[in-house]
Amino acid sequence: MRHRHAHRKLGRNPAHRKALLRNLSVTLIRHGHLRTTVAKAKEVRPFVERLVTLGRRSDLHARRRALQILPHKDVVAKLFSEVGPKFTDRPGGYTRILKLGPRKGDGAPMARIEFVE
Repeated sequence: MRHRHAHRKLGRNPAHRKALLRNLSVTLIRHGHLRTTVAKAKEVRPFVERLVTLGRRSDLHARRRALQILPHKDVVAKLFSEVGPKFTDRPGGYTRILKLGPRKGDGAPMARIEFVE
């Protein structure tokens, strides 16, 4: 039974998993879209949506919390200046996952995660 097991381990230890989620979310905020496996896309979605919710608030405490999570000042600046204000009227669901075909090398199911326009 998997009661109260909310997240996927992705075959990594906790520090590596946290670094992976940070890097994926930095790429998603920087470029607006990301091509990765379905499991990683499903795992990074709530991580990024929490950051976008911080970006919508746009106060000093939210900016400092975002800098604790993502130590990239340029990405946090983009989060608070472009991404957050774009979703001020939306009550959640800032990203979408589009499933692509299998990866050529190992057949892993691939997906594209992007911000909703």
